[in-house]
Amino acid sequence: MSTKVSLKDIAKIVGVSISLVSYVLNGKGKENRVSEETEKRIKEVAKSLNYRPNLNARSLKTNKTRTIGVILADISNPFFSNLARVIEDEAFNQDYTVIFGSSDEKMEKFDKVLELLLDRQVDGLIIAPPQGSKQSILKLKEQKIPFVLIDRYFEGFAYNYVVADNFNASSLATNYLIDKGHKKIATIGYQSELAHYTDRYEGYIDALNRANLIPSEDIMKRVNHLYLKRDMKKSIDELVNRSEVDAIYFQTNTLAEEGLRQLISLGRDILHRIDVVVFDQNSTYHFLENFVPYISQPIKKMGKKALRILIENIKYPDSKSVQIKLNTYLELESENQN
Repeated sequence: MSTKVSLKDIAKIVGVSISLVSYVLNGKGKENRVSEETEKRIKEVAKSLNYRPNLNARSLKTNKTRTIGVILADISNPFFSNLARVIEDEAFNQDYTVIFGSSDEKMEKFDKVLELLLDRQVDGLIIAPPQGSKQSILKLKEQKIPFVLIDRYFEGFAYNYVVADNFNASSLATNYLIDKGHKKIATIGYQSELAHYTDRYEGYIDALNRANLIPSEDIMKRVNHLYLKRDMKKSIDELVNRSEVDAIYFQTNTLAEEGLRQLISLGRDILHRIDVVVFDQNSTYHFLENFVPYISQPIKKMGKKALRILIENIKYPDSKSVQIKLNTYLELESENQN
């Protein structure tokens, strides 16, 4: 078993003090006026000896682990898996490690994952909060634990969040259907207290009102995520067979995936009769005969901004909270088309 290389070993070989070696290997050489030649020599010796920093000792000294906890709704969802990759890459560039967890939209699991991450002494958190998590989020704020909400947020108190502009995104999606001449436009969303879902409903209603189309509760469906298949089947049946809608706006990609499955089960030709637009992308759409227009979210910008805000909050705990709503756009044709 090889002996662990210490700062003292490197200092002895280079012929400098241990503190000087520590400055260089912790990225503080310049601010402590270490010459470029000495800094280069220290790094060369450290590399040749396969030096590895003692992270436990560093965390005890700085009270920081350079670890970030990320809780997403469902990391198998394409939106969240892409978001996770952006956060991981940006964290790596900032010399942070990331620990991921999924809530699966269940409060019991969310609280357990949150507790585990806090037990691991993460420096801060990026969270896509599930339904019912408002009190848990408030508790983090009271405990002064750095965090940023991503994709979702709650109204009513000041904290960091980075989300899409859901109101304008929904207006954009609904206006697309209005411009195609549709008069009876339905929408399907989740039952939720989360503000981004409220924004999506309100954006849809605003677009209808501006077009002098009267919004009807009969064609505004809200499903329970715990009973997605059951509720979606009922909603599609009511919209297609009873309300005779000519277009449907699905408010998430998971709703669209199940909704399109239910629509197609009624006959492949139904998508020629009912137009569809979706909030967010899903690979399922590409297997359909016709391209499904969707609202595209700025995932890279969202992930990078959330990470940078969090790191700023970790460094400066008293910094002001930041609220960001990002613009979206409507994707009207497949990226694979030439």
